[in-house]
Amino acid sequence: QLQLVESGGGLVQPGGSLRLSCAASGFTLDYYAIGWFRQAPGKEREGVSCISSSGGRTNYADSVKGRFTISRDNAKNTVYLRMSSLKPEDTAVYYCAAVRAIGYVCSQGSYWYDYWGQGTQVTVSS
Repeated sequence: QLQLVESGGGLVQPGGSLRLSCAASGFTLDYYAIGWFRQAPGKEREGVSCISSSGGRTNYADSVKGRFTISRDNAKNTVYLRMSSLKPEDTAVYYCAAVRAIGYVCSQGSYWYDYWGQGTQVTVSS
């Protein structure tokens, strides 16, 4: 059974850092593009970042550019989202998603993805 599991969320003070992990089971991520999304209470789901299957292409939302870094370790079947200089407005449930897409492509559109994790809560507060 194909499954994505996010971890690494928690409570952090403004200006702090967290690293989220998205681990796959039941399939290998080698041929999958991965996206990170977030949803705050009362708001629509937002595409935060994505990475192509090769890792050669990454995209970021303007709101996180320069603060977040997406990466992947296919040997560990895991994708990461390193978040730095966190702000209260980064508070949300963060989800990873996967779609089989070989090559230099990824998308921050949620419609593009087939498999989703259950989410991990990130709270930025003093």
